[in-house]
Amino acid sequence: MKLSTVLSGHTFQFRSLKEVLAKANELKSGDVLAGIAASSDLERIAAKEVLSHILLSELRENPAVPYEEDEVTRMNQDSLNMEVYNRIKNWTVAELREYILGYQSTGEDLRALGTGLTAEMIAAVAKLMSNLDLIYGASKIKVPATCNTTIGLPGTLATRLQPNHSTDNVEGITASTFEGLSYGCGDALIGLNPVNDTVSSLSEVLKRFDQIKHDFEIPTQICVLGHITTQIEALKQNTPMDMIFQSVAGSEKGNRAFGFSADTVREARELLKEKGTGKGPNVFYFETGQGSELSSDAHYGADQVTMEARCYAFCREFHPWMVNTVVGFIGPEYLYDSRQVIRAGLEDHFMGKLSGIPMGCDCCYTNHMMADQNDIENLAVLLGAAGINYILGVPSSDDVMLNYQTNAYHDVNAVRESLGLRPIREFEIWLEKMGIMENGKLTKYAGDPTIFTARKRFS
Repeated sequence: MKLSTVLSGHTFQFRSLKEVLAKANELKSGDVLAGIAASSDLERIAAKEVLSHILLSELRENPAVPYEEDEVTRMNQDSLNMEVYNRIKNWTVAELREYILGYQSTGEDLRALGTGLTAEMIAAVAKLMSNLDLIYGASKIKVPATCNTTIGLPGTLATRLQPNHSTDNVEGITASTFEGLSYGCGDALIGLNPVNDTVSSLSEVLKRFDQIKHDFEIPTQICVLGHITTQIEALKQNTPMDMIFQSVAGSEKGNRAFGFSADTVREARELLKEKGTGKGPNVFYFETGQGSELSSDAHYGADQVTMEARCYAFCREFHPWMVNTVVGFIGPEYLYDSRQVIRAGLEDHFMGKLSGIPMGCDCCYTNHMMADQNDIENLAVLLGAAGINYILGVPSSDDVMLNYQTNAYHDVNAVRESLGLRPIREFEIWLEKMGIMENGKLTKYAGDPTIFTARKRFS
């Protein structure tokens, strides 16, 4: 394994493959904070040059975290399709890139290919790609999933309706839910981030979501994004729950900092089979975001793109309904500005798709980041072109509970119409029945929540 190159008269010698991966990464403030980023653009190009000649087998033999120490590594390595891996193990990373972007490879080819790739291989090839490469490569791959409805089919762009409330007031949540539905949001999920992570609070909100879903016969899914252990306890008490949520990291240490392990998710899976209200088979919702492992000192000296790819290796075992990269939420310490946020969103979506994961994105930013609403709308359009399964929607782009900005309820329709996309089919039929949409476009009644309040009183 050669870890050196000569560029512009300078010799660059790297100490390890992990260092090559880190320094080949596009500039990220999180890597700078960790002290592992390239010191110059020239060193970054040198690292990319070295990485391009690395064999896929060498990446498998050098995981970011040792096999003996980490269950995420074991899950990733043990799940490989060895027939596929043995066919491609002597490819270089450059050859993998050429195959993905080549005219001869179809989406079905890439789905099959992904089963033989480790997270480190997927991260490596992403580092050799431009933004357009990431969009084009991801656009080839379709990863549908089925809970109550099916997400990710060609020609669709779904939304997660996020009706967060600063005090978890159920009437306020209901009003925001009705507003989002009136704009055609919610076909992927009606999903709340709770203020209070208690069984009683989660149960109260989930029962209201379930009531709305059944009273208006809405073909969708519901979830409250509490901690997985809180959701398990609520489910044991027969709270209606289509799926279970958890934020995940790319190492066992990172997941334990989040308060769970793979066995916790396996326990939830068995309970959902018994008590869950989702038809399945895909009944998990995971969230990720570049930099989370660094924030918990669980990155083992690896860069944040590589650790993010390992998140998808963890998710893959559980065949989720949706995986959401919350791309700008963690702050400028890890993604400094809009350029880094947009790059991270495109990387995450591509890596998730190549891992066989049904990917969505919370195109978001915080108020102390060098980004604005135009940047996030740009990312939503780019991801729509890349074939993302869903984006988020909140009232007027401003989440009053999480205090960050993301896409507005009405944004998804502009993206859908611009790119010729539609909601999930069953949901679109329901929107037409409610008078909210006609022939793929919103009607004059869109944005009017009295469509719902005039028909049903909630108390």
